Amino acid sequence: MSLTSAQKFLWVLAGVAALAFVWLLLWSDYRADSARTDAEPPFFAEFELTDHRGMVQTEEDFAGRWMLVFFGFTNCPDVCPTTLSEVAAVIEGLGDDAAKVQPIFITIDRERDTPAALAEYVTLFDAGIIGMTGTPEQIAATSETFPIFFERIEEAAAPDGYTMGHTSHLFLFDPEAGFADSWPYGTPAEEILADLEERI
Repeated sequence: MSLTSAQKFLWVLAGVAALAFVWLLLWSDYRADSARTDAEPPFFAEFELTDHRGMVQTEEDFAGRWMLVFFGFTNCPDVCPTTLSEVAAVIEGLGDDAAKVQPIFITIDRERDTPAALAEYVTLFDAGIIGMTGTPEQIAATSETFPIFFERIEEAAAPDGYTMGHTSHLFLFDPEAGFADSWPYGTPAEEILADLEERI
């Protein structure tokens, strides 16, 4: 039995409608996947380190709080003390909201930065900063998670004959330990404070 022109047209129309329906379903799934991807942080803070009080801590110990994380070392001549001074100014500027933010200083010089050395160092900034160290394996694993770069540089004039090169960004993580933002060395405390106030 041959199809009339009208019947052929109706079949073509039905086929086009079916294709359009399938396309709409696929587009809807794609949009949903894109929205989920855009909402997820590019990485999460993950660590298991010993703090300056000798206690083992992980990111889970700070759940529900924002984390300001900086990697450095106590013998750093300028970048580290400058950045931690900025962090202290930010914490002070937050006022009552300061309790919502935990500043963390993770050493990349575990050879010299013992918990005792960190305890002496972080208290200089009077901002509730927690200093952290660990085994070479723990430090390496943490640096890959964030991720950051660091290296030992032989320098005769430096204490013990070496210094450390390292990433100088200050990282911000949300209350679920997801990466939220970062600021390069030299960013004024006022700018960091304004960004934080908008978020918390």
